[in-house]
Amino acid sequence: MNRLPTLDELRDWLAQNPGAGVREIARAFGIKGAARRDLRALTDALAAEGLLPRRRVHARSADRLPPVAVLEITGADGDGDLFAVPVEARLQGAAPRILVISGPRDGALAPGDRVLAKLQEVRAPDHGYEARPIRKLGGNAQRVLGIFRAGSQGGRIAPVDKGADREWMVAAGDTGGAQEGELVEAEALGRAHLGLPRARVVARLGDPGAARAVSLIAIHQHGIRDHFPDAVIVEADAMVAPDPAGRRDLTALPLMTIDPHDARDHDDAVTAIPDDDPDNPGGFVLWVSIADVAHFVRPGSELDREARMRGNSTYFPDRVVPMLPDRLSADECSLHEGVDRACLAVRMVIDARGEKRAHRFERGIMRSRASLSYGQAQAAADGHHDDATAPLSAEIDALFAAYRALRAARARRQPLDLDLPERRIELTADGRVASVAFRERLDAHRLVEEFMVLANVAAAEELVARRSPLLFRVHEEPSPEKLESLREVALASGFSLAKGQVLQTRHLNNLLAQAEGSEFDELINMATLRSMPQAYYAAQNFGHFGLALRSYAHFTSPIRRYADLIVHRALISAHGWGGRGAGDGLAPDDVERLADTAVAISEAERRSMAAERDTTDRYLAAFLADRVGTELGGRISGVTRYGLFVKLDETGADGLVPVRTLGDEYFRHDAEAQQLVGEHSGRAFGLGQRVLVKLAEAEPMTGGLLLELLEVEGEAVPRSKARKGRRGPVGRMAGKMRARKAKAAKKSARKQKG
Repeated sequence: MNRLPTLDELRDWLAQNPGAGVREIARAFGIKGAARRDLRALTDALAAEGLLPRRRVHARSADRLPPVAVLEITGADGDGDLFAVPVEARLQGAAPRILVISGPRDGALAPGDRVLAKLQEVRAPDHGYEARPIRKLGGNAQRVLGIFRAGSQGGRIAPVDKGADREWMVAAGDTGGAQEGELVEAEALGRAHLGLPRARVVARLGDPGAARAVSLIAIHQHGIRDHFPDAVIVEADAMVAPDPAGRRDLTALPLMTIDPHDARDHDDAVTAIPDDDPDNPGGFVLWVSIADVAHFVRPGSELDREARMRGNSTYFPDRVVPMLPDRLSADECSLHEGVDRACLAVRMVIDARGEKRAHRFERGIMRSRASLSYGQAQAAADGHHDDATAPLSAEIDALFAAYRALRAARARRQPLDLDLPERRIELTADGRVASVAFRERLDAHRLVEEFMVLANVAAAEELVARRSPLLFRVHEEPSPEKLESLREVALASGFSLAKGQVLQTRHLNNLLAQAEGSEFDELINMATLRSMPQAYYAAQNFGHFGLALRSYAHFTSPIRRYADLIVHRALISAHGWGGRGAGDGLAPDDVERLADTAVAISEAERRSMAAERDTTDRYLAAFLADRVGTELGGRISGVTRYGLFVKLDETGADGLVPVRTLGDEYFRHDAEAQQLVGEHSGRAFGLGQRVLVKLAEAEPMTGGLLLELLEVEGEAVPRSKARKGRRGPVGRMAGKMRARKAKAAKKSARKQKG
């Protein structure tokens, strides 16, 4: 592009590319050389509007947002309060939550809208800032995923989001050829003067009832990138294995991969060898070898840009949306048995107590001796060998002996020890839910976890010692408000949580130990989990509270996490591997936007987690749809002012008991005690109570489960008049639509009379 863009063109481009800076603008518009000086005048103007960071940031602003910033609306919570996140986070960590206080002149704001707003820092349990909109900015139109219902003059879209309570009108010219009952993606067009908001169909996604449409819905709903551009595929297909020259030959090591039985890729291999050093009796030499993804994914390449945008791989019961194309993730960067593979490896020496004495990183070539499943490795450790494990009997015994030493060190360190079983959804060949079970936790799982944690610690310590930039994995301690809520739940259950001292994980573990085996075991585990902030990536080291570690970085999965790729590049640069011009180390551009990358991949991780959670909810609803009317046991897992969430014992699924069905009185929501309390009866429904419920509705398309409360702690709950003749969500929605139509018709009639 020869001419400079206008301010409006830049505003539109920034709306499509949040977090971009001057460098990205110059590259996108082809501005080079002296023209960059002219571009500065435009970008300074955008900085004054809050659309770009200013050239210099005062030191005291590094830990807080500026007074004026561009925000993106994320949506409303259950109380109807509107929240947003900054488009470009200035905080060193995860993007803060911001409560939007809008006035009547601000107009309606929907998820995806961007506003320029004044910010004020506050101390509140669920948000850190309050924002007052200055003006609405151009941005991406809100996307709607739903079922198309054909009409005489176009049609309507019923959203699949279980939180949505309205339909969208589609004009005849905006249907995109969609047929009755099809799953479609649409773009919001705004609201008409009267009636429903309008939308335009932009993609037809096929039969919503198809078994494998479940994950497809989540992919589109959460904006997961599931298609690689041609340029990325071309780059991946052109990749070849590196020259072994200059790499350490590690092929003689008895390395092996241990993964789930259905794993498609293998990105880490392990081995343990008894240490023959007389100064380290009972110690071990551990090796953790990781695929050398950095050799293939170079800074500034198409592969790199795509991987950074994806941030991580996303896993669903029926598919994986990988961060890298299969040519790399399932081939060149997968440590297949008996095949030479490029790797970055760490050699770690531990003593008999499991404490790390030394470590050394190598860039080498390895060859896996075996690709074992967790079940195979565990069976071998228990003395039951098969053809794959029998030749490695001594090596497997050494692995588990080293694990026992690491486990002892872990017990002394006392990382947070939550007991929260993980669900596993098994699908049939055609994608239907065959069963829902809880994953078995084996020592083989814990072995791999402990080896990976130790390798990640070594990577962080190595780069800190070499004063290299890197991305840390950060987990901060609970806020005082969250901790006080946990303490109240503990006291109400007859337990104690120390107060008035610096919180350590051992204090929380003591609480968990008090509850272990009691009727409150699950309650205390859930309440402790809820008190924890979410881990995130940061360019600064704030420690990892949950693991009780001072320095922690992700090194072990560069196939599926971009953060690990950055750490690999940092290790390559810090050690001078590859020499000048190799181009696979940490690039200046990587360093310059390290904080931006941390925010971007933290957001991508949250996006993937939400998509995975929604998919699981939909599969569980489909699994339970044939059991409507049956009675199920469970425990209250959440309390809101609009009802109780119950986690069902058999499947771990969460369903809602609406507050209006609890009794013929007003129920007050006590947020601190996490209870709903009847105003007249004093009856209290609280977190952790055992309940018996009836499955009233299961909606596979939204993943919603509606429950009817029958018993609490073995006592029957009085029936509410509200339950008689109660309509479900579909009936309520239809009733709302009829009421809105009638209201609109009356308003129109009054106007005509006037």
